[in-house]
Amino acid sequence: MNIVSSAVSLTVADPAASSRFFTSHLGFREILVGEEFIAQGRDDAAVDLVLMERNLERWQPGQGLADAIVVFTVTGLAAEYERLRGEGATITIPLRREPWGELLMQLTDPNGVAIQLTEWISPLTG
Repeated sequence: MNIVSSAVSLTVADPAASSRFFTSHLGFREILVGEEFIAQGRDDAAVDLVLMERNLERWQPGQGLADAIVVFTVTGLAAEYERLRGEGATITIPLRREPWGELLMQLTDPNGVAIQLTEWISPLTG
């Protein structure tokens, strides 16, 4: 198998609201818009996103609605945190440093999609 690209499909109540969030705060752009979905991408190594409209008529028993967190590893997270705060993004976990060498924050889009931004740094010692 040769994987040539990747995408995460997120089922949300309002794809347009999520699309505005990802384009305005996280630098994504719409690459394809359909009747019930919006596909987004970036020009770097980020995974593509497909924002699907929740349709309870198509839901099948056993599919479930799983909680998921979209995680992006970035550089310059402290500056990004300040930028996102200044833009009024909903920050659900403020910037924090974990002892194992992870700087992270989490924000949430208007549909409740959790996005974690992580930067790997030196672990705390002693």
